[in-house]
Amino acid sequence: MSGLKKKKIHQCIIVDPELCSGCESCETICSFVHDGVFNPINSRIHRVRVEPVFNIALACQKCEDAPCIRACPEKALDKDEEGSILVDDDKCNGCGFCIRACDFGVISLHLDSQKALVCDLCEGMKEEFIDPEVGKKEPQCIVVCPKEAISLKNVEQIGEETRFDAVRRLFSEQIKEYES
Repeated sequence: MSGLKKKKIHQCIIVDPELCSGCESCETICSFVHDGVFNPINSRIHRVRVEPVFNIALACQKCEDAPCIRACPEKALDKDEEGSILVDDDKCNGCGFCIRACDFGVISLHLDSQKALVCDLCEGMKEEFIDPEVGKKEPQCIVVCPKEAISLKNVEQIGEETRFDAVRRLFSEQIKEYES
């Protein structure tokens, strides 16, 4: 067993669709802390609005066997030890194969540089935007969301919440009886 490398459980951005209002604050702050310009087109998180009533934002889900990495002919995408997808701007030629390969549609091209943009949990944010009280880089979409709809969760937390939701659905009548 000592020869097995222990993998770190990755975390990703999760958005509660019941709380998300579609305000686009997450997209705006993302572009700002990375580029110093408010331009949601260059965001690494993407608001999706399905009219008339459904809003949600999506970011990289850090797929175990990431199709975006496999699709890149230039080998410009890789993973770090936390599971985040990294883009080597020197290798990326903007071909867009990663965009077409992403099952969640969360990769885009930077409007100016034409390099792939993937959520990095704000690791690539500019140093001058780090909150001095916090003292470290943290996902700014979570910080600025006015509805507190965005959170950072690992796959174990997501699984646990899904199990609780399933039990609540399956046994809703029994739970109601117990609570009364």
